[in-house]
Amino acid sequence: MPAITTQQNTPAALTHLTEDERLFRDTVRQFAANEIAPLARHMDETQQMDPKLLKQLHSLGLMSIEIPDQYGGSAGTFFEAILAVEEISAVDPAVGVLVDVQNTLVINALNRWANDDQKKNYLTKLAGGTIGAYALSEAASGSDAFALETRATRLDTGDYVLNGQKLWITNAKEAGLFIVFATIDRAAGYKGITAFLVEKDTPGFTLGKKEDKLGIRASSTCELVFRDCRVPAANVLGEPGRGYKIAIETLNEGRIGIGAQMLGLAEGAWGHAVRWAKQRKQFGKPIVDFQAMQFQLAEMATQIEAARLLVYNAARLKDAGHDFLKEAAMAKYFASHVAEKVASLAVEVYGGSGFVKDYPVEKLYRDAKIGKIYEGTSFMQLATIAKLTL
Repeated sequence: MPAITTQQNTPAALTHLTEDERLFRDTVRQFAANEIAPLARHMDETQQMDPKLLKQLHSLGLMSIEIPDQYGGSAGTFFEAILAVEEISAVDPAVGVLVDVQNTLVINALNRWANDDQKKNYLTKLAGGTIGAYALSEAASGSDAFALETRATRLDTGDYVLNGQKLWITNAKEAGLFIVFATIDRAAGYKGITAFLVEKDTPGFTLGKKEDKLGIRASSTCELVFRDCRVPAANVLGEPGRGYKIAIETLNEGRIGIGAQMLGLAEGAWGHAVRWAKQRKQFGKPIVDFQAMQFQLAEMATQIEAARLLVYNAARLKDAGHDFLKEAAMAKYFASHVAEKVASLAVEVYGGSGFVKDYPVEKLYRDAKIGKIYEGTSFMQLATIAKLTL
C-alpha cells in the first residue's frame, strides 16, 4: 500500500514568512511526514488517534503553541498555530483538527477569559499533556448556536449543576478539559449563556455516543451527557451570562483554523495529484504532459494560492489586533470550497485508482466535506460576509 506523504511541490512562494516562521513550518512539515503520515491510514480505519502520536504532539509543543512560557507553553503566535494546522492537515486533516481545536478554540478562550488561578491550573495542564474540547453544539443549536437546552442551575453555595446534552464535540474522547456552554436563564436569551470549565472526571459528566463519520475519522466526535453535574463557581470562565461573547469571539478565530485545515488538505491533495500525473503513463507518456492535465493542475494551484492568501491575511490581522471577522469568514468559506474541489479533482487525476482506499486522495476527498459544515456552515459565512460588506 503506498504511504501517505506530505506535499513535495507546494504551489506557493511563501516569501512573506519570517525566518522563524519558515523554520517552524519546516519543522512541523517534517514531523508530519515522518511521524503522522505512516499512521494516517490505520488511524482512519480504526477511527482513533495513536496514543504515542498524542504524546509527540505535546512534546513538540504543538498542543500549546500560544500558551505563555510561564505555564509551560511555547509562547508562540496565532499565525504559528495556523501554520501548524495547515502543515499537519496536508498529511492528515483529522490530526489537523485535533491541533486546531486545542489551540485556536480552547487555549485562545483561556488566554483571553480565564482568571489567573484558572490560567495557572488549566493552561499548565494543557501544556503538560491534557487535551481540550469545546462544547457548544446541541441537537437544536447548530447554525443557531445559542438555542441551548443545556441548563446550569445555581446553588445556594454559588456552585452550579449542569443538566443536558452536547453533540458533535471534537476531541471528546481524548479530552481531559471541556469548555461547556449552558444557559443559566433562558428568559435572558443569549445573555443567559455561561461558559464552564469541566474536567473529564467530574461526577455527573459522561461521554455518550461516538459518531461514525464520513471523514476525519480518527478525530473523535462524541455526545456529552450532563446529569446533575456539579461544577464549582470557581470554574465559571469569564462572567456568568457572558458565555455568548466568549463563544462568538473564539469561533471567529476558530474559523481561520478551519480555513488552515482545509488549505492544508488541498495542498496535500494537489501534491499527490502532481506526483501521480508525473508517474502515470498513457499513450506512451506521463499524463502530466497532456495540456488538459496541466491546465487542471494549474487551476488547482491557483485556487490553493488564493485560499492561502485569505487564510494568512486573516491570521495576520488577528495577531496584529485588527478586526478580522469578515476576513475569517471569507477564509473559511473559500478554503473549504477549494479543498472539496481540489480533493475531488485529485481523485479524478488518479482515475480508478483514486476511488479505492489504497491511495491517499480517497481519504482526503472524504475529509474535505466537513469543511463546509462545522464551525459555521458556508451559508453562515456568506451571511456574515454580506452583513459586513453590503
